[in-house]
Amino acid sequence: MYLPTFIFLLVLLSESILLLGYSYVTSTAYDLFLRATNDPRAAKQQKLKRDLLKLKNDLASTSSQDEFAKWAKMRRRLDKGMADLEKLNSDIAFSKTGFELKMKSMLWFLIHGSQFIMVLWYRKTPVFYLPAGWFGPAERFLCLPFSPRGSVSVAVWFAACRRMIKAIIVSFNDFVYTPQQQQQQPQPTPSSSSNLSTPMMATNL
Repeated sequence: MYLPTFIFLLVLLSESILLLGYSYVTSTAYDLFLRATNDPRAAKQQKLKRDLLKLKNDLASTSSQDEFAKWAKMRRRLDKGMADLEKLNSDIAFSKTGFELKMKSMLWFLIHGSQFIMVLWYRKTPVFYLPAGWFGPAERFLCLPFSPRGSVSVAVWFAACRRMIKAIIVSFNDFVYTPQQQQQQPQPTPSSSSNLSTPMMATNL
């Protein structure tokens, strides 16, 4: 029974990635990659931001008229630091773009390529056999394209798992997520409703 379980987990992983979105998954993976590798550029970026923030505060508290020499020196340091930060941000953004392109290619292969390879490789392998006579003429469709009749093929099992997981996601969204959003919406106050009904009563009278 490892084949149907493996296919179900693969479809579950694929649908979860599609639900979250490529951009969210790749961005999160890049942040985890930076933490795991202890990239010195990230630490340098944070330190440079803190130093520039402190330098900006010091520059704001220094008079350009009374302490012009000190102010000018701090201003040159701030300009140089901003240029260094901009260059560092550009390097990190370039590295992140390359990482995300590779990660998106891997995700695409995981979602689409791996399923195509499995359907092609196990095209004649039944995932499991159905009880004899339970599904009648439908048995000839459940074994498509090349599995033995009376069984469920890999392609059909992929489609069934995908449909079931999507149905679960839709049900969760309808019965859990949507009611929570409705509860968070502001409710009209009794005073406003009474104010609206007062002119109507007066008009009727």
